[in-house]
Amino acid sequence: MHRPHRSDNPHAHEALARVRREGRWWWLQARHTRRIWRWALLGAVVLFVLLAVFRRPLADWFWAEPRIEQLIEQGDHALAAGRLSAPDGSGAREYYQAALALDSDRGAARAGLARTGDAALQAARSALQRNALDTAAEALQLARQLQVPQARSDAIALQLRERRAAGAGLDALLQQARTALAAHRLDGDADSALPIVQQVLELRPQELAALELREDALSDLLLQARQASGEGDVVQAADLVRRARGYDPGHADLPASQEALSRALETRVRATATALRRGRLDAAVTQFAPALQAAADDALVAAMRERMVAELLQDSRARAADYDFTTALQRIDQAAVLRGSPRELASARQDLERARAARHAMPQASGAGTVAGKRRLDRLLSQVAEAESEGRLISPPGASAYDALREAQALAPGDRRVAAAAARLLPAGRQCFEQALMQNRVEAAGACLQAWQALAPGGAGIATARNRLAQRWLAVGSERLGRGDLAFAEHAAAQARQLQPSLSELTAFEARVQQAAGGR
Repeated sequence: MHRPHRSDNPHAHEALARVRREGRWWWLQARHTRRIWRWALLGAVVLFVLLAVFRRPLADWFWAEPRIEQLIEQGDHALAAGRLSAPDGSGAREYYQAALALDSDRGAARAGLARTGDAALQAARSALQRNALDTAAEALQLARQLQVPQARSDAIALQLRERRAAGAGLDALLQQARTALAAHRLDGDADSALPIVQQVLELRPQELAALELREDALSDLLLQARQASGEGDVVQAADLVRRARGYDPGHADLPASQEALSRALETRVRATATALRRGRLDAAVTQFAPALQAAADDALVAAMRERMVAELLQDSRARAADYDFTTALQRIDQAAVLRGSPRELASARQDLERARAARHAMPQASGAGTVAGKRRLDRLLSQVAEAESEGRLISPPGASAYDALREAQALAPGDRRVAAAAARLLPAGRQCFEQALMQNRVEAAGACLQAWQALAPGGAGIATARNRLAQRWLAVGSERLGRGDLAFAEHAAAQARQLQPSLSELTAFEARVQQAAGGR
């Protein structure tokens, strides 16, 4: 029996085609759905990012606008009620300013502030009519803060001054000022001539009698300043000049008074430099203190201050090396009073602490014959060798080979190992001196020479080295003096005199330094 092939059946073909069409449609529809979900997911991610980044601006946009309108409306109500300004923020000015803080371009808020200024000016006029002068002054101040036209505010300010002057009894005040001037009570308390005259001029700036009284009182005050300068009392002179300048910066006697003060300050600075040259550091501090108190910003005083700081810290290190810790600390404190740099002060304190630690490490029983003394001597000689190998021959204080050797010499001056260490370090001290001198590092050369002298007291070549170092101080000082560094030149002269007072070139150089100081 013949069974027809399904491909020969038209209905089968049609059904198969329909199935194929429907299957392709579902496939296309699923593909389209996947695309939609991918784009939707991408859009959600972008939206999330935008919200995260712009949430504050968007929030401000949604919330600030109604808030600004509310503040402007509150300002309008406060202005209508006459509350122009209030400490608790409920005044018209505060509301309008708050609105401008949220939107600086808001014209309504600016217009509100302008209306508030006009209202303040009108309130000042009304208060003047009622003779409520304090109220008028407060309203005028508010109007000026709100930047009303200056011509309008000045007109009311003039009326206010005249009204106050009329009630202040200016004639009585002027008479009090005359009486105080006759009694030479110029300044210092409310009953003195200048404060009373100033009170009159604040009410009536062009009052001729008050201006003449101020002129006379300031002339007497500045005469006292010049007398104080002549007596060397720079603190009093500087105070009088400052007070006079506060009353009238253009007074005719001010230039001469300032010049007299400058000469007195220069005399103080020269006396300080002389004390330093003579090695009298405490006397230099005493001489310089009034000048620093009177005019710390003066160029000459400032230069001497820097030199004084350097001298004090140098002396502090020398004292610490000699275990005079009390004086060393005192020098650092004095440098701090002179406003030495924090870095320099900290470095000096560290050197002091190192020297103190080295001193405390020494045993109480220092005899080399004891067991403890022998152990201490062995440790010191080891420290000498270690510091020598590391190149710490002279510095830092308290941790150098020189310091350790000096302790060993004090502990066992006759020990052969100590003598050998001293002999070994002696060439290093000489080399240190020569190298520093060749490089014109005169301060370092001085430290090396000091170690050299300690290693070989009275040894050959020390006198010559002192003479060479003094000459090098003068050479470097002369070069620095030519560049205008007077402070260093004075320091160089002092060092040279300390090293070799009989040096032939010293007198001529000191004369040049004195001439340069006088010219300045």
